Amino acid sequence: MKKFKTFTGRVCAIDRANIDTDALIPKEYLKSIKRTGFGHALFSEWRYNDDGTNKSDFILNQPKTKGASVLVSRNNFGCGSSREHAVWAVAQQGFKVVIAPTEGEIPSFADIFRNNCSKNGVLTIQLSSEQVDQIFKMTAADEPLEATVNLEEQRLVMRGVEFTFDVDPTVKEKLLLGMDDISESLQYEGDITAFELGHDTQFTEA
Repeated sequence: MKKFKTFTGRVCAIDRANIDTDALIPKEYLKSIKRTGFGHALFSEWRYNDDGTNKSDFILNQPKTKGASVLVSRNNFGCGSSREHAVWAVAQQGFKVVIAPTEGEIPSFADIFRNNCSKNGVLTIQLSSEQVDQIFKMTAADEPLEATVNLEEQRLVMRGVEFTFDVDPTVKEKLLLGMDDISESLQYEGDITAFELGHDTQFTEA
């Protein structure tokens, strides 16, 4: 997993709540046993016509979002099934950050989706509904909207407007270090090997 670095990228905003994992990547794409090649499948039912051509009215197909790396949506993003393919599709499309608001008791993100994001190098940012409304107003213009994301300082800047966000310290550290669960385990490779050798010896003697 790559280290998360401060970057400036284009914003793609989809004004829908409760975008579930089937909308992110429909089930027909789950047959592959590989972990690559899912970017084109992101939002495929909204993104493509039946003949495979782009739907010009879908935001991800418009010039102002070309190469977008910051995705903004409404609350409860990533709800539905626990398929990790949904996060793979988001990341492989090029998104490094997903932003969504909390609205009352409705969360910004489904828990499993948010956890899967942190394990795949994608930062999820929770803002207030008012802040996300402000971002959507910024994206209404025809020209591209760019955002600078600084995880170290937990700061997001768009057109001179600054937003600060909270992030779990453990998640922050892993993203900054580019450390997934396997990398974290490998830090203790020596201890694991010693334990296994000791365990094998005890088993043999028994």
